[in-house]
Order: sequence, then C-alpha cells, then structure tokens
Amino acid sequence: MRPTFHLKTLAVAVAAFSVASMSNAAGLDRSGQDISAFLEDGLYAEASYTYLDADVSGYDNAYVGSDKNAYQQGKKIDDIAESYDFFRYGVKADLNDTFSVGILYDEPFGAAADYSGNNNFVAQGDRDTTITSVSDGKITEFAPVAGIVSDIQKKIGRGEALTGTEQAQLKAYGPAVAIAQAELATKGERTNVEVRSESITGIIGMKLGANKNFQVYGGPVAQRVQADVKLRGLAYGPATGYTTHISAGQDYGWLAGVAYSKPEIALRAALTYRSEIDHSLPIFEQYPAVGISKGGTIDITTPTSVNFDFQTGINPTTLATAKVRYVPWSDFTIVPPLYTQVSKSKYPEGLPLVSYDDDQWLVELGLAKRLTPALAVTGNIGWDSGAGDPVSSLGPIDGYYSAGLGAKYNLTENWAVSAGGKYLWFGNAKGQTPTKNIVSNFEDNDGYALGFKLSYQAKQY
Repeated sequence: MRPTFHLKTLAVAVAAFSVASMSNAAGLDRSGQDISAFLEDGLYAEASYTYLDADVSGYDNAYVGSDKNAYQQGKKIDDIAESYDFFRYGVKADLNDTFSVGILYDEPFGAAADYSGNNNFVAQGDRDTTITSVSDGKITEFAPVAGIVSDIQKKIGRGEALTGTEQAQLKAYGPAVAIAQAELATKGERTNVEVRSESITGIIGMKLGANKNFQVYGGPVAQRVQADVKLRGLAYGPATGYTTHISAGQDYGWLAGVAYSKPEIALRAALTYRSEIDHSLPIFEQYPAVGISKGGTIDITTPTSVNFDFQTGINPTTLATAKVRYVPWSDFTIVPPLYTQVSKSKYPEGLPLVSYDDDQWLVELGLAKRLTPALAVTGNIGWDSGAGDPVSSLGPIDGYYSAGLGAKYNLTENWAVSAGGKYLWFGNAKGQTPTKNIVSNFEDNDGYALGFKLSYQAKQY
C-alpha cells in the first residue's frame, strides 16, 4: 500500500524550522521576508519573535601611507554588534476552495552597530596629536598646525591677501585641522549606526487546476524605514563628526508569486518576487569639518528579492526542506545629499555613505521529523554569501555558515508553540570607508539566534 503523507501533520515539523531560520548577515537583511504563513492550509495565524546576539570584534588599521588597501593590525575593537530582536505576524484565511487572503508583518531590513574603546572609531579629542598630511582620509603625520591655520583663517576673514606660503599651508594643513577640531568637538563619542524597517504585506491568492495544485498570489507592500548614523574617529578622516538622522517614512511596493503543492507526498514549492520600494525621506545632516548642518530629502530604494521555498516528504513522518534567497545588494546605496556634495570636492561623482560590492545568496537545507502526533523536531544548515569583502565598516561581516535546531509541540488540535535556535559562524571581513580605504579587520566572529512562535490552525475547505 502506498504511504500517505499528511501535509498538515508534516507541516508541524517544518514550521518549527522557520522560527529562527532567517537572521541574515548580508547587507541590511534581517527577516528574510518569509511568506510561509500564507501557504499554510485553512485558517492560520502566527506570531513569532526572534532574538540575535553576535560577537563582532577586530582591530583598527595602524598602517600609514598612501596605499588604500594596505593593512597593519592596530588597536583592539571590542564587540560592535548590538543585540537586536524583531517580530513577525501573519494571518491567512481561505474564502473558498479557490481564493485565499492574508496579511503579513515583518521587519525586513536593519542594522545595529556601536563602536567603543580606544581605537580609530571613537573620537579621542586629542588636539595635541595634530596632523600635517591627510591623503584620502589617511593620516600620515602629526604636528602643531592648528594655530597656523587659525591665523590664516582670521586673515581671510579680514579680507587680506594670502602669501604663497600661506596658501600652501592652508591647502596642506586645512583638512588636518578640520579633523582635529571635529575630534575635539565630539570627544568621547562613538561610531554608531541603527537602521529599522517595518513592512505590511497584503496577499490574495487563487488556486488553479482540477486538483487545485497550482496557486498564483500577489499583493501590495507598505514599508517604513528610518536610520541614524554617526561617524566618529580618525578612521573617517575629514568625515569624523558627521551625523545624519533619516526620519521614518512610508512607501509602497508589491509582491507576486506562484506555488505548487501535492499533498499526498507533502510536496510544496513556492517562488516569490518582491519589488524594490522607492523611499523619499526627510534627512538632517551635520558635517563639522565643513561647518554645515542642513536638512533636506534623501532617496533610498530598498532592494528587490527572490525567495524559493521547497519541501517534500521522504517518508510519512519525515520532511526535507530547502530555502534559497537572492537579494541584489550591489544595486543598493545610501546617498545623503550633504555628505555626497562635500565628497565631490575630491571625488567628482560623489560618494555614497553605504554601498555593497556583491549580491547576496542564502541557502538553507533542513530535515523535519514528527516524533509523536504532537511533537516534531528539526535540524538545518545554512550558508549566506555576504555582500562583499571589503565591506562597509558599519557592518563588517562577510556572510556566515549556520546550524540550527527546532521543535514544535501541539498544545491542542489547533494551537501550537515552536522554539528554535541557530549558531552562526561569521565570515572574516575587512572594513572600509566610503573612500575605499581599509580601516579595520574582523576575524573569527560568531553569534546565535533564538526564536519563539505561537500559531493557530483550523481546517476550512
């Protein structure tokens, strides 16, 4: 007799797998934009919580000279990764045996980094350590030049002509003094970044075919983004002291996908595409080295993504799973208007504050096993490609490898709780500034993610 795979009972196992399966390191990726709640049978609702704690530490760059790519181990950088958490909610219902509707909430993108200690990412405010030469943001030598430049600036203020020597001194020492003054003004302050986002996705799906095996789905996405960035310390050269606040704003995109299911063997496959979303957000910037504080508007486009989710029964109590995610982070940039305008004095096209060289690929493979009618366990392994190395000093991780375990227990016929955990081995990466100078090195770092989910499911049609 041919074994029968009951999709609902096998899904008990795979649901536990998804609790902490998406905690991504590439770019600003966080939640993985999972839509599995919409693909569940019948009436389904879930609320999940994920917590991630990582240890990301390294060393700043002690090299002095003109080679942007050169690195020499410098001072210790303690753990910069702030722990963070995020929520996901989802509700889905079948209107009949053809049409389904759902609404999903997640926090898809984010960042949280905070430098501390005695290194080049913390403003030390030591004006006795004065600079004589700065090339592409790298400091090559220090000497007492602040007084010289101050006298020249006063002479300019009086409308007096500068001698050839004074013009040369201003050109050579001016940027150095701007750095020293910005360091003093922000003494003790640390490089810090925080990015938060929220998304609400509405989905309507239609099942096709004689056996309703195929489903097409799509709907609108409302997304909210905000960010704060502080650049501090000599690693950022003339940009030390730069601060930006990007106020929260909401804009819209869309989602579309296709799925296929064969319940008798617990097979389900889904391919989901999310559009990019163009944001136009209020921004306020402060740039001490040029003495300008300015408000305005910044345009940020969050990236498209493609998710592929697959599962199939191996035997009546065992399920194999696979997830693949692609995000073109190489197309993503954050380009604050004042920051970019100031950079054009040396870089004609201007510099973005954040950009990535590579696209992200994420692959996760797992097995789910139903031990009893109420209890299921899972195991999974994963690989995240990262978004390049060197990478932004605001997030110096080059992808990861992961291994995770999960379990789900049916409290009643309809209610269940799930818990899962994942250990992450982060890829080594060198940190770079927008000028492409290597300013840090991070190796042998790791982290973990924990998740909890409460779900409800009831048969409808």
